[in-house]
Amino acid sequence: MIQIKEMAPRDGLQNEKVKILTEDKIEFIQKLQQAGITYIEIGAFVHPDKVPQMADTEAVIRGVDLQEGVETSVLVPNMHGFQKALDLGMKEVAVFTAASETFNQKNINASIQESLDRFKPVFEAAENNGIKVRGYISTAFVCPFEGLVSTNKVIPIIESLLEMGCYEVSIGDTIGKATTDQVTELFSKTHQLGLNGWLAGHFHDTYGQALENIKASLAFDIEVFDASAGGLGGCPYAPGAPGNVATEDVVDFLNSQNITLPIQINKLIEAISFIESKIGRELNSKTYKKYK
Repeated sequence: MIQIKEMAPRDGLQNEKVKILTEDKIEFIQKLQQAGITYIEIGAFVHPDKVPQMADTEAVIRGVDLQEGVETSVLVPNMHGFQKALDLGMKEVAVFTAASETFNQKNINASIQESLDRFKPVFEAAENNGIKVRGYISTAFVCPFEGLVSTNKVIPIIESLLEMGCYEVSIGDTIGKATTDQVTELFSKTHQLGLNGWLAGHFHDTYGQALENIKASLAFDIEVFDASAGGLGGCPYAPGAPGNVATEDVVDFLNSQNITLPIQINKLIEAISFIESKIGRELNSKTYKKYK
């Protein structure tokens, strides 16, 4: 069954220049739930000096009224972040690394192996407390600093994260330069290894390739896709990564493939219109412009 995992409240808002009020983030999340979104990443316990937009994550978590059947997660870089998530009653956290050494150094000031080593106590504590852990691998296809990334570098990281305890690993096209050939190459190899039931696609639409890359992923039984309402997002440490693929574009595309999700497009458009009014700039996904 195909599922969209909503990134807008975290990955979507983290790089916005205008400070979004806590109450507006909470209302945005409520509206996403009302649209039928069943999984939302609602914040991150990262250093507020580095990502100031996430400084109020604790208040957001406390303020959100979760509907039945809606899952939420929060990004944690280390045990300090995990402990905060645990204390707040979160049932899921996410950890992140990259397939490019240069990107990982610029992002979290650590090598890939060092980042994996940092996660070990998080996984141990998560297992002891019944907390699910999702993993992200950034720059899995192209790095803004190193260029093309070999699938032979990505697959061992996937395997390491799964062995450590991730229930799912999201494969990130962080700057939106992946081609369908690259997506096919990676997911065909992971399919041969029997890994695709634990993988998700995280595509940016920088060059208009995201939907084609999702289509290529579907051919290899990838059933989970990260997306961001309004196409919000972009990594502050990845030059040229303006936004995630828009949730509404993915819903519209899947409908064209005769894949129907329990997401009400009209209510999703309402949620996007609401957050658009708070960020001070226009959102321009094709589907949003068509329906708003």
